[in-house]
Amino acid sequence: MESFAFVPLQVDIGDPLLIVGALALVLVVAAVWSMVEIVDAYDRGALTVFGEYRKLLEPGLNIVPPFVSRVYTFDMRTQTIDVPSQEAITRDNSPVTADAVVYIRVMDAKRAFLEVDDYKRAVSNLAQTTLRAVLGDMELDDTLSRREMINARIREELDEPTDEWGIRVESVEVREVTPSRDVKAAMEQQTSAERKRRAMILEAQGERRSAVEKAEG
Repeated sequence: MESFAFVPLQVDIGDPLLIVGALALVLVVAAVWSMVEIVDAYDRGALTVFGEYRKLLEPGLNIVPPFVSRVYTFDMRTQTIDVPSQEAITRDNSPVTADAVVYIRVMDAKRAFLEVDDYKRAVSNLAQTTLRAVLGDMELDDTLSRREMINARIREELDEPTDEWGIRVESVEVREVTPSRDVKAAMEQQTSAERKRRAMILEAQGERRSAVEKAEG
């Protein structure tokens, strides 16, 4: 019975053609991978080629020039921006602090890409200065009781500049307006004094009524 010897397959890894073929395959795979850009349903993608803006990519599978393209995605859903607590001096010289929430939506991703560096940071900074300006133009009592008016004024002030950036301000909600500790203590004392005054008036009226009833009886 004849025996067969196993001869291992030898590949010359130093073969120039093999090396070139492997590099070409890697290059093709990398090129195909670089050409495919997937955009989510709620996003839009700003495409630049060699740093030049070309177009907006719609949701789904997009083919872009390989290696020389960059895609900047923009969320088209309603987004929430927290406005940090701001200190302001009201028109009657009372210090207050307030914070707010701004709800925005990207309406034009091209303008949001080309007209402003970072639209979220820009809206936040603009909302902070606007909040301080609106509070500074009001009396203390109005800042504490007319919350809807404050919201409307801030939104109105934000509308024009944000529209140039392709951003729509959907709503503004001032969460809390807080007077300073000294002002709050003075207000509490005033409220307490008013309650005592009313109690004294009611007590005096009661005593007068009692005296009249006794006199008539």
